[in-house]
Amino acid sequence: MTAMAQATLKLYSVLAKFLPPEAHQNKMAIEVDETTTVGSIIRTMNLPAKSCHLVLLNGIFVHPEARAETPVKEGDSLAIWPPVAGG
Repeated sequence: MTAMAQATLKLYSVLAKFLPPEAHQNKMAIEVDETTTVGSIIRTMNLPAKSCHLVLLNGIFVHPEARAETPVKEGDSLAIWPPVAGG
């Protein structure tokens, strides 16, 4: 049996709509275990991969190619932003 632990997921801008109603200030606690990766969280939350532009794990950028293998552990903070357009 795998042990469950908690991490924090923060979604910004248009991605915040993917958070459940009980989320507070664009963040929520998520359950993680030894198989949880950045990519698995993106899939589980049904986030459009192309909208996950800036992905930071504990403040460190996670390249798109590394998301499937990058583990999320107890106490980690995963923050995701969409591409930003401006002028």
